[in-house]
This record gives sequence, structure tokens and C-alpha cells, in this order.
Amino acid sequence: MNVLKSASRLGLILAFGFLFLTPPLHAQDDEAGKPEPQKHESQKPEKPHGSAATAAPNPLPAPSVTSHELQLQGRTLRFKATAGAIRLNDGQSGKPIADLSYVAYELEGTDKAKRPITIAINGGPGASSAWLDLGGLGPWRLPLDGAVPSTAPVTVDNAETWLDFTDLIFLDPPGTGYSRMLADSDEARKHFYSVNGDIEALSVAIRKWLTDNKRLESPKYIVGESYGGFRAPKLAHRLQDNEGIGITGLILISPVLDFGWFETGNNPLSFATRLPSMTAAARGLNGTNGRSALADVEAYARGPYIVDLLHGERDAEAQARIVDKVAGFTGLDKALVKRLGGRIDPRTFARERTRAEGRISSQYDSLATGLDPDPHAASSDHSDPVLDAYKTPLAAAMADITANRLNWPVEARYEILNENVNRQWDWNGRGQAESLSDLKSVLALDPHMHVLIVHGLTDEVTPYFTSALLIDQVAPLGDANRLRLAVYGGGHMVYAKDGSRAALRDDARKLITGE
Repeated sequence: MNVLKSASRLGLILAFGFLFLTPPLHAQDDEAGKPEPQKHESQKPEKPHGSAATAAPNPLPAPSVTSHELQLQGRTLRFKATAGAIRLNDGQSGKPIADLSYVAYELEGTDKAKRPITIAINGGPGASSAWLDLGGLGPWRLPLDGAVPSTAPVTVDNAETWLDFTDLIFLDPPGTGYSRMLADSDEARKHFYSVNGDIEALSVAIRKWLTDNKRLESPKYIVGESYGGFRAPKLAHRLQDNEGIGITGLILISPVLDFGWFETGNNPLSFATRLPSMTAAARGLNGTNGRSALADVEAYARGPYIVDLLHGERDAEAQARIVDKVAGFTGLDKALVKRLGGRIDPRTFARERTRAEGRISSQYDSLATGLDPDPHAASSDHSDPVLDAYKTPLAAAMADITANRLNWPVEARYEILNENVNRQWDWNGRGQAESLSDLKSVLALDPHMHVLIVHGLTDEVTPYFTSALLIDQVAPLGDANRLRLAVYGGGHMVYAKDGSRAALRDDARKLITGE
């Protein structure tokens, strides 16, 4: 998840080497120095790999392996769960640099060489993998639709788990979940908290886990949400070029493929790409087939709207056309639309759409609303009624599962959404950050790769129409169906809605199994 915090804070909501600054990281196995896994009744006899070495300061606990059984309608899933950490070391000195926490679920009684493995990574930067794990993919799920901070963090067996057709590993980048920095230098932190350093670190961690757990022969997939969707093409590119790991497919949930398309202000594309999602909210569309009711606004946003925006504010006739059409599509007051020149940003839409009722909409799902703490103020720095409501019960539920169900207690706070990571992130020019080029490269090089891009209709943070237009910029590369867009009801966290979670699972199953 998740997750660009707002239009003005796009980056939040949304093994390593230090390149030329310090020696590269080296994924040493350190088998002799690994602590023994924790012992308990449900533990499997084998020793998990990818664990943390004892020599590091403030290490995470020894890995824990537990066995579980999930009774679902029409099927029983027996699986092994491993909670642990992947150690990243300095390539020359061997000193530990970071521990990346993870949770892996592997179905019992399968041929691991043929069994698919899916690596799940969330966004932010600063978001942990609990959003995807407990949101919709893992064996246990926290019901999120309508959740608030006081919602009891009680999980249920997940009928839509992906374990039927793929093993799963949920990986937390440094500063998220229970992952932690072990090196105390500012250079180390700066490198981890950067676009390129982040990809380098995650790539080595993935390679190390696959190698240690003897999963190199398995078909490998990456699923990334929000900034994780930005990460996924870059990870696939680096894994094949630098780590000797080929990725079979990608599933990108509410991704940002090109940050330049999200910059507001002088970029007319940012207004055109959000207009269909605003219209979906105005029309109350919430079903998996809701996009079919948006053909008119998509045609307008793709053509006349862009043309009139390019005519600029000095063209009175173009401005009049914009105001009439945008007010009609969004349902906003025409005087407000005129005052804004027909250029509606997500924060304004969230405040003004339900302002008369004293409520605010979520930028993550415009159909979800909450009480406005300052209903009469000219502006309001409000909490988001989806993002800020979900994160508290999710963090509590993940901490409880990790400690009590997976028997891996950590004496630290579970970082569900670490804003310090986001504030320190080195974008090297966020407006220039893009992963569409990486996506094109991996698709062109490997004709067997397939990519599914998923969005919610009423997400204003990463609107579906942006990806729709970007996909149109990708050549067919042999078969246009290798790159597909699916749009469901709901918002940024599409898995929060029952119907959309089931549709996401079905589409992911088809991509991974080919059936």
C-alpha cells in the first residue's frame, strides 16, 4: 500500500551496495554464525535460510518456522510460515548493514521447483508489507472496509488468499515493518533511502532469499502496491541484469509508473488523468464493471479537455467549455470550478465534494467519507478517512500475528507507515522518477513475461486513467495482452472491497497459472 499521502505529499502515499561511496553489499550466508531457529511445538525440523547473524548489534530474533492449516470452503490449505530477517552485509568488511524482516508462506506437499513464488512489496516509500499481507493476499485477513483506528485487530481466514496458486513472501524495506538499519553511518541511511539504493538492496535481498531457500528454479513473480508498483519493474530489470534472477510476471496494484504525470500546477495531464476517477465518485460507481459507465468522460479527458487546457487561460472560449464540462462531470459547484479554471486537484475534490454535509472524502477512495474536523475553515489539514483509519488496526494485527501466531516476537514498534523514511527519501528529482522504461525493457527482452496493472475506480492518489494512457504508449511487443489493465470498484487499496479482492485474486491466478 499505499501510498502517496496527499497531492502535496505524493511521495508518502506513496543486497545493497553503496555504489561508489562505500564498498558494495554482499549477501553472505554466514551459515556458521546463524542462531538456531526458535523451538516450539509447531515448528518444522528444517532450518530456515536468510536469517540474521549474531554478530550484529541490535539484531532481530532468530527465525521462526510454524505449521498451519486453513479450513476454507471446499478446500484445506496446509502451509509452513517463516518469520525472520535477511541480513545484508558490507561486501569488503563483512560488517552487517541492515536486517530486512519478512514473512513467507509456503504450501506443504508441493514440488518447490515448479511451485510459483510471489514476492510482495508495498509502497510509500515507508509502507510495510502488512497492507498486502493482511489486506488481501496472505492466509489471514483483517476486514478493512469501514475500519477505523479503534477497530479490533482481529483477523479472519482469508478465502481469497493467493496460497492456492503461489507461495508468498512479504518483504519489508529498511525502516518499515520490523526491518532495521544496523550500520550507523549517515551514508548508509541515505543510500537505503533513495530510489536507486532501495532497488539495489531489495534485489540482493530477494536473490539471497531465493538462493538460501532453494527456490531459484521456481517461477518468480513480483507484486507491488503504489510505490511498490513503481519498484516492481525496476526490481525485475535489476534482478535479471545484476543478480541472475529472471522474473516471470509482475502484478502492479495502484502503481505510479511515471511521477512526471502526477505533478500538479503547470502540467495539464495531471488534471485530465484524475477527471474520470472524480466522475466515478460523483456517479457513485463502485462495481467491478464501473469503468464501462465512464466512456464519455474518458473520451473528453483524452481529447477536448487536454486540447482546451493547452489553449490556456487566455482563451476565454476554451475556459468556458472546460468549466461547463468539468462541473457537469464532477458535480462540483460551477462557481468553484470557474474559480479554479476547471483544474481540480485531489485535495480540493476531497474537501469540496461533501463539504455541505460537513464531511471530507478520502483521496484513496473518494466514495469513503469522514467527518471534517474544521468544516467552516477555508482550508483543512485533515486526516484521511481511509489511509489514517486503516493503518492503526493493521499495525496492531500484524504485530499480534507475528508475535503470537508465528512465534516471532520483536521488542519494537511495527512500522506500518513510516513518515520519517518518506521525508528522508532521495528522489534525485521526483518529477523525473519513472519505471515505465524498465517495464518496456523487461517486456521486450523476455517474451514470456506478463504484466497485470490493477486500479480502483475512485482512487485519486494514483488514478487508473494515468496508467491507461501510459499503457497506450507501450508498443504491442508481440502480443498486446501481455500488458493488461484491470479496473475494479473501490480505491487505492482495491482489496478492501470484497468483490474487488475476489476479482484481483482471480486475475492474479490467471496470470500466474496461465489458466
